[in-house]
Amino acid sequence: MAAMYRVFAACLVLGAFSCGTCLAQAAADPAGDRFKALDVNQDGVVSQYEYDSDAAILSMDSNHDDHVSGSELQAFIGPHPGGAKFTERRIARADTNGDQQLSDEELRRALKFRFEWLDRNKDGNVDLSEMRAGFGTAMLN
Repeated sequence: MAAMYRVFAACLVLGAFSCGTCLAQAAADPAGDRFKALDVNQDGVVSQYEYDSDAAILSMDSNHDDHVSGSELQAFIGPHPGGAKFTERRIARADTNGDQQLSDEELRRALKFRFEWLDRNKDGNVDLSEMRAGFGTAMLN
């Protein structure tokens, strides 16, 4: 049960894709911007493949060491009032091996759960309304 909780908590990291409001960002529609970036084939929906694609993950792994550190995650999702401690907590929740960074496997597991949570109508895709409904919302409290 504790392992399952960690997996679901890892989804909070996926705020990196759906919960990335940036205080310094002046975008009028951050959920729409994230949706547009993820909808690579521009078919109006984001598939699981697009959501957890290599390109999406590589955009978080800025130093290309196959791990996402707290500073990389914070740079991706933007500043938060909780600062580095907030980012460290998000990493810790998804970090199943305790190395204080997220491996490809840890990220993909969290992305999968977040995608399934966002896909409210369970059609296998996330449309813009689903992205907006879940954007900035934690899966677990």
